[in-house]
Amino acid sequence: MIYQRNFIKELSFTAVGIFVVLLAVLVSTQAINLLGRAADGRVAIDAVAALVGFWVVGMTPLLLVLTAYISILAVLTRYWRDSEMSVWLSCGLALKQWLRPVMQFTVPFAVLIAVMQLWVMPWAELRSREYAEILKQKQELSLIEAGEFRALGKKNGRVYFVERFDTDSGVMKNLFLREQDDKGNDNVIFAKEGTFSLKDNKRTLELSGGYRYSGTPGRADYNQVSFERLSLIISTTPKIIAPISHRRTIPTMQLFGSSNPQYQAELMWRLSLPISVLLLALAAVPLSYFNPRTGHTYNILFAIGLYLIYQNGLTFLRNAVEDGKLNFWLGMLPMHILVALAAIVLLRVRSMPAQPFLQALANSMKGGGK
Repeated sequence: MIYQRNFIKELSFTAVGIFVVLLAVLVSTQAINLLGRAADGRVAIDAVAALVGFWVVGMTPLLLVLTAYISILAVLTRYWRDSEMSVWLSCGLALKQWLRPVMQFTVPFAVLIAVMQLWVMPWAELRSREYAEILKQKQELSLIEAGEFRALGKKNGRVYFVERFDTDSGVMKNLFLREQDDKGNDNVIFAKEGTFSLKDNKRTLELSGGYRYSGTPGRADYNQVSFERLSLIISTTPKIIAPISHRRTIPTMQLFGSSNPQYQAELMWRLSLPISVLLLALAAVPLSYFNPRTGHTYNILFAIGLYLIYQNGLTFLRNAVEDGKLNFWLGMLPMHILVALAAIVLLRVRSMPAQPFLQALANSMKGGGK
């Protein structure tokens, strides 16, 4: 029908604009945050752009939920404000008949969100964590300054000093290194040359042409060993993130049937977003009601309140499932059922716009309405 085609067309144009605005605001905010963390050394500078991209992928499902919800509210509210909805209702087009084009518009959103939540998101989260870790540690290896004492790694009190450093070849000349072993003995190393390497998932310091002195401070029991080549393992990193190291990186199929509360909570959240966009779209139809005679936009406040209650309720229940206080189904169903019932009741109420709200609410609870 004509009204359906025009309605979906207007919804599509509105959704594009809303998504672009939301994306621009959130991306700029996250980019500033990551740049601040990079300035503090907590994130590799080279990783900022890539991490913003991974973050956008992670936020896209929630952005799509908001885009669909706000688009339906905005377009239908304009219909009420410009009295277009009153004309359609007077022509015999019931409010519930708008549910079909709303669902035609929303179902593709739900499918896209489901695909991203169930398959794309775990992969993107895994790649994001790996990429951030590798670039951070590569940056640590490149922070070499000649003539300065620097800590090496986070264990054994390792400190090194480099007399000269060739930035082109990455070779350090006349290197001094001190560390302590597990027994508290000092190990002092002098080497003519040294280079950092990153291979086989290990960070190592490759030394050549030097001496190693081992002993206890204050005692004349030092041992001297000469070497041609010596490899010191700095750490067993870069840490290649395993899919099971964080619940957000676990493939969805591994979450099904798991008795782990954290896995159940993650599965609940992944399934909840596609369902929530459908239920919010259903609720947006009655929530868009606007009385042009009063000029009050209380419906927008109610719509915002419903969204916040819904999302915060899902978050609260997810945390309860994660803590083992609720099982999967008790965490999954209550908020969806509550929002669905609220949407049905409001739809019946708004199908009787001539009646006062409380009277229409009472009649709807009795099964009245058109």
